Amino acid sequence: MSEEFGGKIELDVRDSVPDWKPYELPKAPEGAPNVLVILYDDTGMASWSPYGGRINMPTMDRLAANGLTYTQWHTTAICSPTRSTFLTGRNHHANGIGIIMEGTNGFPGYSGRFPKECATIGQVLQDNGYSTFWVGKDHNVPEEDISSGGSKSAWPLAMGFDRFYGFLGGETSQWYPDLVEDNRFIEPPYTPDEGYHLSKDLADQAIRMIRDQNASNPSKPWYTWFCPGANHAPHQAPQEYIDKYTGKFDDGYDAYRTWVLERMIERGVMPEGTELTPFNPLPDDQANEADFVKPWDSLSDDEKRLFSRMAEVFAAFSEYTDTEIGRLIDYLEESGQLDNTLIFYCADNGASGEGSPDGSVNENKFFNGFPDDLAENLTMIDKLGGPEAYNHYPTGWAAAFSTPFKMFKRYAQFSGGTCDPMVIHWPAGIQAKGEIRHQYHHSVDVVATILDAIGIEFPEEVNGVKQRPLAGVSMKSSFDAAPDGPTDKHVQYYSMLGTRGIWKDGWKASAIHAPLTGHGDFENDVWELYHVDEDRSESKDLAAQHPEKLQELIEAFDAEARANNVYPLDDRPAREQLTIERPQAEPPRTRYVYYPETGAVPESVAVNVRGRSFKIIADVIVDEGTKGVIFAHGSRFGGHTLFIKDGKLNYVYNFLGIPPEQTFTSGVLAPGAHALGMEFVRESAGEHGESIGTCKLYVDDQIVAEGPMRAQIGKFTLCGDGLCIGWDSADAVSGQYTNPFPFEGGKLLGVAIDVSEEQYLDLELEALAALARE
Repeated sequence: MSEEFGGKIELDVRDSVPDWKPYELPKAPEGAPNVLVILYDDTGMASWSPYGGRINMPTMDRLAANGLTYTQWHTTAICSPTRSTFLTGRNHHANGIGIIMEGTNGFPGYSGRFPKECATIGQVLQDNGYSTFWVGKDHNVPEEDISSGGSKSAWPLAMGFDRFYGFLGGETSQWYPDLVEDNRFIEPPYTPDEGYHLSKDLADQAIRMIRDQNASNPSKPWYTWFCPGANHAPHQAPQEYIDKYTGKFDDGYDAYRTWVLERMIERGVMPEGTELTPFNPLPDDQANEADFVKPWDSLSDDEKRLFSRMAEVFAAFSEYTDTEIGRLIDYLEESGQLDNTLIFYCADNGASGEGSPDGSVNENKFFNGFPDDLAENLTMIDKLGGPEAYNHYPTGWAAAFSTPFKMFKRYAQFSGGTCDPMVIHWPAGIQAKGEIRHQYHHSVDVVATILDAIGIEFPEEVNGVKQRPLAGVSMKSSFDAAPDGPTDKHVQYYSMLGTRGIWKDGWKASAIHAPLTGHGDFENDVWELYHVDEDRSESKDLAAQHPEKLQELIEAFDAEARANNVYPLDDRPAREQLTIERPQAEPPRTRYVYYPETGAVPESVAVNVRGRSFKIIADVIVDEGTKGVIFAHGSRFGGHTLFIKDGKLNYVYNFLGIPPEQTFTSGVLAPGAHALGMEFVRESAGEHGESIGTCKLYVDDQIVAEGPMRAQIGKFTLCGDGLCIGWDSADAVSGQYTNPFPFEGGKLLGVAIDVSEEQYLDLELEALAALARE
């Protein structure tokens, strides 16, 4: 009880006096606003129409016209870390989220687990009379917890949210998403053929959650965190939106930078005299070649056609999602809630360079360290944006959409990675309309701003744990200030994937180091100095003129780094970081046994066949007409599957979605009990680290097909299209069947996957015994 019972207790209730006060739940302050945070992914400031960009954002335009557009609002440069700052109001390393969840490495700033002294905004608002909803992307759950049987301690419902509908990983197909509702995995409610797209589904779910609450508790305010899959790869959108942008980017990314900077200056987003920074600004001995930008005039006609189309699809994805968000805004207006809803419309980092210099039809190649192929990409040009492509534009568009700054996502030392769009709309609390604000702020400031607007303070203790003070400062003082008024913020450090920078009172120091290179040697990094108050694009290095100021900022970075658990710095390549062995709830083993009628097992906890030999052995009773999936893991963009079709056993390994599918097929199976399986023997590493070896397809103890095969050393997808027994979830691994292609007409007893060095035939009887044949 928060206070003592003040009634009277006698033997007989009729002689006693009740007191409800100690048992009443807290209520929000009178007139407290609803809060809606809309957080896009991977979007540079020069992308969107409110900032002068070419991508039409009608909903964001509408909110900007009646609210405030911020020009110096910043993030951490990558997904999970930025999202952690939105959750807690502390810096990302203090949250233990100094890297994406797939790259955690066991050091305090990179553990992937929020310390209890960093309670969330959801927990605080729940304790202050708010309903709390989270819709869309999470990406703050440790990989090893993303499973039905895994710990739910970091899932949204344990982090202060009443409801959750979305996906837990870093990305997902917009046509066949990996969905979670509250604490359980679900399949999408309908199919792309029936009009499904994740952006539409998320808007439907957000409206439903808010409407349901208002039906029962209309006086109770709510907090909704709306995180669409846009604009993270895969860039996927309805065809009619793609067609709207036909030809809109044919002038190329070099020309776009010049064009959009003029519009940014004209609109007052950038000051007069702002200079463009160069493409590829890092010296050769530091640069990451995967982030190189090819000059537009050096491209072939085919490259120009492909790259333009990729930008068109990205633009369509962004606008379509904004239009769906518009339905949510319309509902708030129609229901009388819009005026007193504090809305933040923003993005979590700069435009993404993960599409390589050539663009990609399968972004998962980036995470496998495998190069893109122009010829392959061209064959997919008419399928970009649809279910058959997992596309991402080339680095040139990442740089263009981050105009006028250097580089893009992952580069925390440059504003190309961190300076992002932010529009704030709150008619009941902001008098200024359609104005620009130049005050310097950061994503860590959002929690403090929300609490300030509501009129409550972050508690000193949550659940008995003394809390770490908020690192952010409220932006509320800027709401009705002069556009160029002073900011209440004085210092903000940046660090990501080995890159470093710090802003302090209008000056910024940046270490010249590229992420994901493995260069190390951080102590010899060269630092540059910019006077950001006068040089918004960070185009003029003043290190030689002001060595004392530079040293002051370098020392300030070190102090902030030590206070926030930033060290050690880590610039290892993506594939190396993504495949770090991490503690698992289940002890490591060489044999995994799976049974039918279970849900998809996420890649983070499923058997790991990457970079090794492996065997699959299924215990099956075949009848006339038996067909369907025995085993499937992954999707058309990377995965493997064992299935029966036309009476024949098939094994397909779909290597990064690159055609043709590697297929091994038996003759017609005889009815009866069989051990059906395959064995891959890894013999060497390919040019890009991929596994090279031989695959053998077995029916009982007989090899019925054999041949060379290559296998991925990296993940099938960043978040995983799970391992399935007796069906295939979401997007089919093979084009030879249509999902879910359930196992029918016989009996599938179980499947064993073995990653030991033993031979297939030595394991066959043992595996069948483990499957407990009936």
